[in-house]
Amino acid sequence: MKKLSFVIPCYRSEKTIGSVIDEIHETVTADGRYDYEVILVNDSSPDGVFKKIEEISKQNPRVLGVDLSKNFGQHSALMAGFSRVTGDIVVALDDDGQTPANEMFRLIDALDEKYDLVFAEYKNKMHSGFRNFGSKVNDMMARILIGKPKKLKIMSYFACKRYVIDEVLRYENPYAYISGLLLRATNKVRNVEVEHRERLDGTSGYTMKKLMLLWLNGFTAFSVKPLRIATVLGFITAAVGFLYGIYTIIHKLFINPAAPMGYSSTMAVLLFLGGMLMLILGMVGEYVGRIYLSINRSPQYVIRRTVGRGEKDEE
Repeated sequence: MKKLSFVIPCYRSEKTIGSVIDEIHETVTADGRYDYEVILVNDSSPDGVFKKIEEISKQNPRVLGVDLSKNFGQHSALMAGFSRVTGDIVVALDDDGQTPANEMFRLIDALDEKYDLVFAEYKNKMHSGFRNFGSKVNDMMARILIGKPKKLKIMSYFACKRYVIDEVLRYENPYAYISGLLLRATNKVRNVEVEHRERLDGTSGYTMKKLMLLWLNGFTAFSVKPLRIATVLGFITAAVGFLYGIYTIIHKLFINPAAPMGYSSTMAVLLFLGGMLMLILGMVGEYVGRIYLSINRSPQYVIRRTVGRGEKDEE
């Protein structure tokens, strides 16, 4: 019998994760074709979610709880969960009940000889306007920088074959960006439409700061296009400055010799050029910083302990 591995990052989900696990168990048991395991990764949540995970792991021997030593972010939490999977098919979903576990086989059954990776697609998203805006920016960024097909929608709810996850785990550097890693592993990808629900409890853990860090990670993780864009912008800025200088000289010598040399225009040009230089230097610095952290082997995640799945607690 083939086996499904469910990986769920957990953050502020003490009141919802139990319902998600129950739905997974009921759906897989009713189908009858697969065995399953669930890896729950506590991303240093401030609530009591890990205590809840411990309770669930005692009741369900198929559940493994992973407790991270600090908040590394959703993508690093997924990498921690992926490192523990043993199934033939891996399914990633959210801990808040918005990704319907009872529709998992829409994704799983779409995996065949033609497709290795299937993302959920939501006809009506129940996220806030803030989250929807963030998703649109992330989608545009992925399309431009990592070559995501225009019609493909990337969501946190997906199913893929085990070899795809094995390839993803070859990435050992910090700042994991799951979408980029998945699309780097295969181009046999599709969407399948599923329902999107309201959250069972609470609000999204994504703040503007976290979304900005996610976008920055996407910009710099798997593409040098930002550096190439900076080069083009630098060339355009230099060309505009050169042409403006020639225009100023011609205007002064041949059109209006009495025209004053404007202080305000000079300051505007200097501020513009200075801003562009700082932007480009900052972008280069971000790449250099990531190289430095990679050389120093900054960890993707640190596991404090694991519980469940027939194992003794690992400290």
